[in-house]
Amino acid sequence: MKVIAAYLLAVLGGNSHPSAGDITSILESVGAEVDVKRINLFLSEVEGKDITELIAAGREKFASVPSGGAVAAVSVAGAGGAAAGSAPAEEPKKEEKVEEKEESDDDMGFSLFD
Repeated sequence: MKVIAAYLLAVLGGNSHPSAGDITSILESVGAEVDVKRINLFLSEVEGKDITELIAAGREKFASVPSGGAVAAVSVAGAGGAAAGSAPAEEPKKEEKVEEKEESDDDMGFSLFD
């Protein structure tokens, strides 16, 4: 992830095709460990590709991944508004305030450890 982050930082900085040296210098500037094999592997995978197209393709892949199961179904149904015959949405529970007991003044302001 740090190699990808360094690559994206270089691209955001105006370097449309960062080299292994560019990524290495970014990682070293923040004290991160540099793995030259991972940098070279990553650069070979993205060579000749546009970063915006790679990000768009990644978003499409993530869109097909289910996340949340039943929770997602509930939130989608709740977002659509109340349908006829549907149960009313639960209201958020209010937290009860717990009042703390005040210390008594029996010890006249002194404690065992003063």
